[in-house]
Amino acid sequence: MAKPVHQPREDAEFDFILRMSGVPVLAYFIGTWPKAIEPCRAMDLVVGDVADAYAGRLTVVRADITRCPAATERYGITGAPSYVLLRDGEAVAHGTGPMTVPEVRALLDGHL
Repeated sequence: MAKPVHQPREDAEFDFILRMSGVPVLAYFIGTWPKAIEPCRAMDLVVGDVADAYAGRLTVVRADITRCPAATERYGITGAPSYVLLRDGEAVAHGTGPMTVPEVRALLDGHL
């Protein structure tokens, strides 16, 4: 995974990253249950590429649904992988399931 991706260990750390980011945040929610592991791992490379491409314009957070349950509920996450683009803590775009780099860029580009 690319270096610019933050991985909070709990909701408080997730919220801290949101507060400290001076740019929009792409929250990438992953699951650790058997059916979610492979699709989420496959997306790590895609999200890493996006994090590299948007460095300085976007903060990327890889949040484990079981470790960040309040954030998961707050943003209506029901499956993994899921993506939420946040501006000032408010969701402005959502995506779910495996996506390609161009699909993730399309999700972002209309809002950055």
